[in-house]
Amino acid sequence: MTGIVPDLTGQILSTLLRNVIGDRKTTHRQEHLVSTTLDTPAPGAPTLDSGPSIGGRARTIALICLLAASFMELMDATIVNVALHTLQEDLGASPAALQWIVAGYPLAYAIGLILGARLGDRYGRRRLFILGLVAFGAASLACGLAADPTQLVTFRLIQGAAAALMVPQVLTNIQVLYPPAERGRAMGLFTSVIGVAAVTGPVLGAVITNGDWFDLSWRPAFLINVPIAVVAVIAARIFIPETHADRPAPITLGSVALLGGSLAAIMAPITLGPENDWPAWGFVLIALGVAGLALFGARQVAAERAGSVPMVPPSVFGTVSFRSGLAAFAALSIPTGGYFLVQSLHVQLSQGWSVLHTGLMWIPFSLAVPIAAGLSATVLAAKFGKHVLQAGAAVLITGMTSMIVANGSAHPGIWFAVALTVAGLGFGLIVGAAGLLVLNDVPVEQAGAASGVFNTVQALTVAMGAAVIGTVYSTVSESSGFDDAYRVAMWIMIGLVAFGAVIAQAMPKVKVTI
Repeated sequence: MTGIVPDLTGQILSTLLRNVIGDRKTTHRQEHLVSTTLDTPAPGAPTLDSGPSIGGRARTIALICLLAASFMELMDATIVNVALHTLQEDLGASPAALQWIVAGYPLAYAIGLILGARLGDRYGRRRLFILGLVAFGAASLACGLAADPTQLVTFRLIQGAAAALMVPQVLTNIQVLYPPAERGRAMGLFTSVIGVAAVTGPVLGAVITNGDWFDLSWRPAFLINVPIAVVAVIAARIFIPETHADRPAPITLGSVALLGGSLAAIMAPITLGPENDWPAWGFVLIALGVAGLALFGARQVAAERAGSVPMVPPSVFGTVSFRSGLAAFAALSIPTGGYFLVQSLHVQLSQGWSVLHTGLMWIPFSLAVPIAAGLSATVLAAKFGKHVLQAGAAVLITGMTSMIVANGSAHPGIWFAVALTVAGLGFGLIVGAAGLLVLNDVPVEQAGAASGVFNTVQALTVAMGAAVIGTVYSTVSESSGFDDAYRVAMWIMIGLVAFGAVIAQAMPKVKVTI
């Protein structure tokens, strides 16, 4: 199988890339399709380069394609976690290799998000989206065919980098394809997908691993992405129009290296620290990363003052709803990263649940999220604005508190299902409104930068929550037992959610039109 991976992957990449880059016939067909599906533009409406207004079936299929890519990326961040033991036995992976198989993906993903957004602004959002899809599908195939841990780690890193090219184009395309009056419903679908995908990974991973599909053990967890990517590429080529930023930011090697190196210095200790007892070098790297980001920010301010377009324009933070909403969203995202990890760990370690039982536990949560998220984005956000985030935080806190009670009950499985349903409703209210409220007032010309920053903050905060709260749970459990560790971790997360609700109070009233 070692020889199969590079040969087969190379053939697929070369074939697909020929269809993605440089195919002028397809470009002409796409331009013709857009010209025949455009609504009559209103006075002052953006041009094709800054934001086409396609309508009807074409735009709906384009949105489905974008959502499929987002679902795939989010699902893949966690789908492998429940299969680690099986994977270790099959490949003979060391603990360090397993660590990199899990951590390599989010590490590469978070580092590349802002760069991916700006590449889309400059070279075409449709083109970068398809390129990311092709690379993601090929890397998924390679992961599924990997013959040893080194190959799997390598291809997981490539998967993360491919996702960083693909995902920023999703939010940007939604912003430029949908005018403010119609954006709420599209964002509602997007945020529903986020909520469902967040817990689909563990559920699907458990079902696949336990079912041993086609006698392939853990491998279908990666191979399942390939047909989705192929269909999404075909749909994107036909239905997603090409757009560019009117004034794309120059992408210099120095800026890319400084930003990427700084994010890597922060992400690496966060993702690898818990398994290595938080070594001193990790804190040094985090300090260097923060200093690097400060230097990067100073350079962006200087560039904007000089009249050039910076890679991340500081003026995007001049939009009050973006700045304050991003802070509230970050505070609310930190506990969610720890929530999924701690709950899944605890029922296995304390209750003795199997991997499959643990995965199925999340079904009530995953059913509740899209209901609340859809309602939040399509109805509540327009009426109540920031108060939806605060209400969602209150419901999520109720669900988390109920889980503490359920853990000490005689039949925790039944009460966990009820508590997870409540928590899912709260989580759905938050994710349904967050993207819409944070990005609604950002000008279209800054959509790429805003999307990159939003996605990067989400990736960093979720990883931080999983690392820090997971460490708290592990540390307390060694000294006081699993139940005490569970209570401590849950109360910390409840406090963080409450803190996020307080920060949301600083958000201005955002006029969201549904």
